[in-house]
Amino acid sequence: MLELVAAPIAAVLALFGYIVVADPQSVHLESISSPPTLAAEGYTAPSTRAQVSIAKGAGGHYWVAGSVNGQSVQFMVDTGATSIAMNDSQARALNIDYRVVGQPMVVSTASGTERAWRIRLDSVKIGALTVLGVEGVVLEGGSPTQALLGMSFLSRVSWREEQGVLILESKL
Repeated sequence: MLELVAAPIAAVLALFGYIVVADPQSVHLESISSPPTLAAEGYTAPSTRAQVSIAKGAGGHYWVAGSVNGQSVQFMVDTGATSIAMNDSQARALNIDYRVVGQPMVVSTASGTERAWRIRLDSVKIGALTVLGVEGVVLEGGSPTQALLGMSFLSRVSWREEQGVLILESKL
């Protein structure tokens, strides 16, 4: 519970050029040389170049456990997906009321056009990487069968493939 409260506070402090330093004896603020700037689509939460390595899995895909708004999600990395994408039942399981908070749209998929809703995810976390204010899309029906970790997340971190391992790294 403390982590859910501490992360947003740390993110706000980072906007003003401070980081929270905690050790067994104390908790204090330290100034950082240049605070991150707030981008139009959010920003990457501060870290010390956090890195996540993902081995190639079933079917030659990269599968990774993560969270959306603090709720666990199993993602398939998809560099061809513009946004994080999920089906309507996955959104409901994550307590995302997409029909209320989302903007209706039509998307083109490999299987044709689908009704969908554009949403804003407060936070998406993969390992030690947390990105705030990430665009997502909820598709009506059962497709995609797995949540897709698309470019709305991947463009906000550095990523590369090395010998069958996908490496994600914070840009800070």
